[in-house]
Parts: sequence; structure tokens; C-alpha cells
Amino acid sequence: MNADHLKKLTTDALDRLGALLDAGQSHELTALLRTMARFHRYSLHNLCLIAAQRPDATRVAGFQTWKTLGRFVRKGEKGIVILAPIVGHRSDAEAGESKRVVGFRAAYVFDVAQTDGEPLPEISAASGDPGASTAALQAAIATRGIAIDEVDDLDGALGTSAGGRIQIVKNLEPAQEFAVLAHEFAHELLHHADDRPGSRDTRELEAEAVAFIVGEAVGLDVARASTDYIHLYCGDRDALFASLDRVRSAAGTILAAIEGVTESLARRT
Repeated sequence: MNADHLKKLTTDALDRLGALLDAGQSHELTALLRTMARFHRYSLHNLCLIAAQRPDATRVAGFQTWKTLGRFVRKGEKGIVILAPIVGHRSDAEAGESKRVVGFRAAYVFDVAQTDGEPLPEISAASGDPGASTAALQAAIATRGIAIDEVDDLDGALGTSAGGRIQIVKNLEPAQEFAVLAHEFAHELLHHADDRPGSRDTRELEAEAVAFIVGEAVGLDVARASTDYIHLYCGDRDALFASLDRVRSAAGTILAAIEGVTESLARRT
């Protein structure tokens, strides 16, 4: 299976996803967003490939990587095909030798459920309580120079984003506070530049999809809050891909920032 065939599989998956959304069915988009939550460092192409081949995957790695972790892929298990970059070297008289991506090839990864061996460290989970993740999210927002104001009332809204300032209603439940902050942070990252989507519905879909992914990643149940927004999408396949790629990028940025803050705090203690 070559890279062109894999890209066609991605295109076919997006076509199917678009047709389902046009028909008012959001379950496949929800599954893709959950895959984004688990693998936020992967490209959208690879996320689509993982979701299409093994939607229940939780932790994936290559054959040799699993061996270094003391686990072994069971005989007969079928790998999940993804696109891996081919890196070439280029010499430049001024900049010296540099690396660049010159193409892509098919590569195989395996889910942890396809392996046996040493137990892996437990991933922390939350049942409706983000715990320290809220403080990490607030710190990540602050590092972007974005102020957070708590207010008594926002005329029925729970939060607003005004380009450099987020307002959020006081005394929300912990899970709701986290989701609202993630939603408004997504607006800050995606929707205050000239290239933002013209449709308010699309902007809200993207922000709520980001909140869904980030909430899923820290163990919150945020599916119900996202359902109405997921149904709003109606457009062509190119617009769908562009929107999902913005969502993936923003969610990855937020989760990487949360992880960075969390690791920094852990080193201090």
C-alpha cells in the first residue's frame, strides 16, 4: 500500500463523513474527534486512517517502539497503516546541512490492545473533574498574553472571547468551567484573524469541537455539550477538511501547552 493509496483512503473517509453530516448523523465525526483527543500529535490524514481502521485504538506505536517498552505485538495482529515522512538531507553553503520532508511512505503502528508484556504506566483519568488540568489550562492561556476575567453574568452566555481577553461566568461546575475555558481559548487561537471562517456557526462548531477533544483528553464527559454544534456543519468536503485541520491544530496546541505547564509544575515539586 503506497502513500497515494493511503491519501485516497483519507479522502474517501472524509467524503463518507461529509455525507453522514449532510444527513444529520454525527456519530462518525464524534469518533474522529475522540481519536484526535487520544492522538493529538498526529496529522489529520493519519487521524482519519487510525479512526477508519481501528476506532477503538487508545495508544499506538511501531513494532520496535513497543519492544523498547517491554511489550510485544502478538503474532497475526494486523497493523494500522499510517503515513510516515521520508526525510532527506540538503546541503546549503550558508545554512549548512538541513533536513526536509521529501515524501511519504506507508508505515505500520499497533494499538496497545494488540500487544502483550510489561504493564504501561497508568494514564490519569477524571470522572467529570478536570482537577489540576484547569489550573494548567489557565496558565497556558496566560502564557499567550490572554487575560481571564470572572464575571457575574454574560447575558445568558457562559463565556466570551474578545481577542486577548476571555470572560467566564463565576462559580461554574469544574467540568463546565474547563470546557468553557477550552472553548473560548479555541476562539482566541482560531477566530480573531482575517482568515477566520465567515460563518458564526462554523466558528462555534470549531471551538466546541476543540473543547470536546481537550475535555476528552483529560477524562471529561463532554459529548452531550458538543452534539448540537456537531450537527450545525453543512458544507463541501474541502471546507470540512480545512475546518477539521484547524480543530486538530488548535486542540494540539492547547493540549501541548497543558502538558508543558503540568510537567513544569511537577519538576518544581
